[in-house]
Amino acid sequence: MIKRYLHSYIVDDLKEKMVFICGPRQVGKTTLARQIGEECFSGAYEYLNWDNRQDRKNILNSTFPADKKLFIFDEIHKYKNWKNYLKGEYDKHKDKFRVLVTGSARLDVYRKGGDSLLGRYRRYKLHPLSPAELLKVKTSAIPFKEPDFLNNNKEQRELFADLFKFGGFPEIFLKQSEKALRRWHNEKVDRLIKEDIRDIENLRDLSALQVLVELLPSKAGSLFSLNSMREDLNVTHKTISHWVDVLEKFYYHFRVYPAQSNVIKSLRKEPKLYLWDWSEIQDEGAKFENIVASCLLKFCDFLYDSQGYKARLNYLRDKEQREVDFFVSVDNKPWFCVEAKSSFKAVSPALKYFALKLKVPFVYQVVKEEGIDIIKDNIRIISASKFLSAFA
Repeated sequence: MIKRYLHSYIVDDLKEKMVFICGPRQVGKTTLARQIGEECFSGAYEYLNWDNRQDRKNILNSTFPADKKLFIFDEIHKYKNWKNYLKGEYDKHKDKFRVLVTGSARLDVYRKGGDSLLGRYRRYKLHPLSPAELLKVKTSAIPFKEPDFLNNNKEQRELFADLFKFGGFPEIFLKQSEKALRRWHNEKVDRLIKEDIRDIENLRDLSALQVLVELLPSKAGSLFSLNSMREDLNVTHKTISHWVDVLEKFYYHFRVYPAQSNVIKSLRKEPKLYLWDWSEIQDEGAKFENIVASCLLKFCDFLYDSQGYKARLNYLRDKEQREVDFFVSVDNKPWFCVEAKSSFKAVSPALKYFALKLKVPFVYQVVKEEGIDIIKDNIRIISASKFLSAFA
């Protein structure tokens, strides 16, 4: 069983507050929560799933076993008054037991209204597996210092190839079965729309939403235009905008927005779209860019959730159409930028331009091609299997 990268950080935070673990369906939230209950609370925990009738009854009646030290509430965000409920139970029992909450939709919706849970919780986003996590690398990255990359070896190359093919969701990755992967793709969309989204969102046309989901993999890695999607589906701009927001809230995709800077003539253009499960993407180049995007977003979320650094992932684009795939900053200060390419033929001119213009400390051209790690024009050209070993 894989010990996830957030394990020790969640255990530390449980000593003081509730902890929320959010992330896409089947990314391993429940498994992680139960692991923590078994290993750190000597098995003295209670797992309560809102989708289970008896558990739901116990939750509503506030009936809890007296001998448990940890209570895990799964999918409780489906309860209309979940925010007030958790606040009340936590305030009443925080000296008696710890509270861990998991859910497949964002658990920060309380910010839009209702009683605030501010000061009572820590929130973590659990991401799919990455090369560094599988290599059991505990990130030691310090903002504005160069990340530490492992010396590339056969194990790293094989792990990256498997992740590229099967994606980073634990169950499917561990099975390494193409048949299981195809079945999972089919079942995942049905469960997402007909169970998760239907239970919470008031959407009339679920069949049209399913059509949108089938179109999105072909948009991965490219500029994402709501107007274009609106025309494809023949719906209003408001409708397509809402659908896309809902799918993002339920972790089907994420969007990376262009960085804004006074130094460059940047445009407030459309975001670029990526999937949480890159294994759905057919185009090899788009899939490669997506896996790099996913690992960098995971890294930024980790720095924010566990260390409090305001790390941000953007891309760079200016009025002259120069573009760089990824730009990582902390407190709006440049840290490093990355251009993702399938193979190395030449240094990206846009990468050189933005590196000088924005005075970016570290600049990388990351390639799928193995066995490369050189410096040219002050830019490090490095194989993805080695580059991603630094970002747990």
